[in-house]
Amino acid sequence: MGKKEFVVFGLGRFGKSVALTLADSGCEVLVVDDNEEKIHDIAEYVTYAVKADVTDAETLSTLGLRNFDGAIIAIGENLEASVLVTILVKELGIPYVLAKVQTDTQAKVLKKVGADMVVFPEKETGIRIANKLVHGNFFDAIELSTTFSMMELDALPEWYGKTLSELDLRAKYDINVIGVKNRGKFNFNPTAEEIIDRDDILVVIGRNETLSQLQNH
Repeated sequence: MGKKEFVVFGLGRFGKSVALTLADSGCEVLVVDDNEEKIHDIAEYVTYAVKADVTDAETLSTLGLRNFDGAIIAIGENLEASVLVTILVKELGIPYVLAKVQTDTQAKVLKKVGADMVVFPEKETGIRIANKLVHGNFFDAIELSTTFSMMELDALPEWYGKTLSELDLRAKYDINVIGVKNRGKFNFNPTAEEIIDRDDILVVIGRNETLSQLQNH
């Protein structure tokens, strides 16, 4: 299996963070931005760095994006540009498009035009998102069978401050929590009284379709 290939549009703090982390993880990374200084600064760290207007369809079509695994659209401050690029890369056949957004309205619009996932960078760091893109099918999962997987799942906001007993995830979602990770520490086989915090990552086993729904919640 070859290296995963990603294209990152926009080199603000978020886009640059994603691009560098993907590159550090051994992926082929193409970055596109219309700012020459930003392109110059990152060029030696990524596979290709191209100065271009990201909304120019002709330019995009010359970049050879058809076989890329995913596109990261990190130009959230410009909704029109984000929409255009989302549509263009989907038309080019890129299977997975992740877009940075700043409002719920932007999120709805970009999902409607084809974004597979939207992220609010103030809620998730570029590094963490890039690591998700690198591992497995865009989330950290180990397929145990055709129907069940073990995966890492970010704690949902409505879970914060509650114990595993109160959440009763097995009854609600038919998933089993086998561990909780927080700031590099891993608590294997947590008790029912384990309180879930904002930055917790739950290691769970469950049905693939349920896990996918929770991952994109």
